[in-house]
Amino acid sequence: MRTTVPASLLLAFTLATPAFASGGPFGIDHRLHYDNSGIWKRSNQTTLMYGTIVTVAGGALAFGDQDKLGDTFWRSVDAMVVSGVGAEALKHTFQRERPSQTSDPNRFFEGSHAQSFPSGEVTAITAAVTPFIVNYGHDHPAVYALALLPAYDAVARMKTRGHWQSDVLAGAALGAGVGIWAAHRHSPLILGWLPGGFQVGFVHHFGTHP
Repeated sequence: MRTTVPASLLLAFTLATPAFASGGPFGIDHRLHYDNSGIWKRSNQTTLMYGTIVTVAGGALAFGDQDKLGDTFWRSVDAMVVSGVGAEALKHTFQRERPSQTSDPNRFFEGSHAQSFPSGEVTAITAAVTPFIVNYGHDHPAVYALALLPAYDAVARMKTRGHWQSDVLAGAALGAGVGIWAAHRHSPLILGWLPGGFQVGFVHHFGTHP
């Protein structure tokens, strides 16, 4: 069965959320039982986030835009950067307090210290994997398993009280939307702003000059 990024996040959200609602913009937000141990440890979340950044940036520089794989890496770069800017703008606009700061999910516009909505990490990881799912999922269904990465991060961010349910869902929607946009552009956006050498990539450059 093929699973999209948003569908996987909704599944994870359903499994992690009790059958009651309490507040927030969708009436679904409430604190989960705090758990910063095992698989849910904050250090694992940051490892995933930085690992995603390194993998996407490294893949783009290594492969350039000489083949489908390199082109997809650059589209992931576009998606992460554009969605990241969007997420930061929304955080500063809505100024929502995190579950670690309050038990009330309706506390918006509380000042610059409040940056819960949306989840920047879920946004970034969803944006990173979406171009790969769009470009390779049809022919290689196993690629859909990449959707488990943002799904895991969404649940983990809620368990460590970094975000509310609507925060991670909004982040997933933003990341997926920008990722789909990036995947369907005529050419990668950021690559077009860089010198031509970045289009070749280290692998192709050194591979043709032994």
